[in-house]
Amino acid sequence: MKIAIIGAGNMGLSFSKSFLKYELIKPEDLHLITRNQNKINKIKEEFPKSQISIFETVDEINADLIIIAVKPQDFQHAAENFKFNLNENQMVLSIMAGIKIEKIQRLLNHKMVVRAMPNSPTLLGMGITGYTAADGISFSQLINIERFLNSTGRSVYLENEELLDGVTALSGSGPAYFYYIVDAMIKAGTEMGIDENLSKLFVKQTMLGAYHLINNSDKNLEELIKDVASKGGTTEAALKTFNEKDLKEILKQGILNAEKRAKELNG
Repeated sequence: MKIAIIGAGNMGLSFSKSFLKYELIKPEDLHLITRNQNKINKIKEEFPKSQISIFETVDEINADLIIIAVKPQDFQHAAENFKFNLNENQMVLSIMAGIKIEKIQRLLNHKMVVRAMPNSPTLLGMGITGYTAADGISFSQLINIERFLNSTGRSVYLENEELLDGVTALSGSGPAYFYYIVDAMIKAGTEMGIDENLSKLFVKQTMLGAYHLINNSDKNLEELIKDVASKGGTTEAALKTFNEKDLKEILKQGILNAEKRAKELNG
């Protein structure tokens, strides 16, 4: 199978690395297409056996699966400047936030479209991707797409495309929310006089341990919180402040605003 990836940014390259790592394709069957002339040499160093092209010079794409990994804001411009036409046997997999299947079909004049929303831990093969498909795509074709998506972590098929904007807000943007909280905790540590590197160690290991407890405990989140927050203790003092500031509602509203922005990206 041959794969072409239009948009050789972080996500496009992380997908490429996963496909090659798990030997889903041969390096010579990978075609990376970028608009950034300055990135060509670096990409060639990372993928010496693959075909690397500048977007404007591509007249034809010889690939079974074409992955659109450009920024959603750039998609219309890219689509209007394709020099090539897709044939009916080629599959398109979009990993752009917010851009709906109907718009992709219309701008590419092509029906065979799968839309997916991965997140940045795909870089480590620990991502999660929600995906859905246009009418007319067979079960066997979907299974093949899922095989590629699963090389980057886990994938979940959604029948309702509207849910993908929620997935974008929840898991696509989600890592940044955790980084934001981790950063606040580290800064609190340094303000209390703990060396920054030591503060990072305490916070990162705490996050890692908490993640494993969530994954391996039969208790729900409220019970896990109560296990840590003894009455009149230090954790209760922190949680009281969070509740007074309505932190949970603020976080929830931020995520809902991310979903709203995802819907706006479709134009």
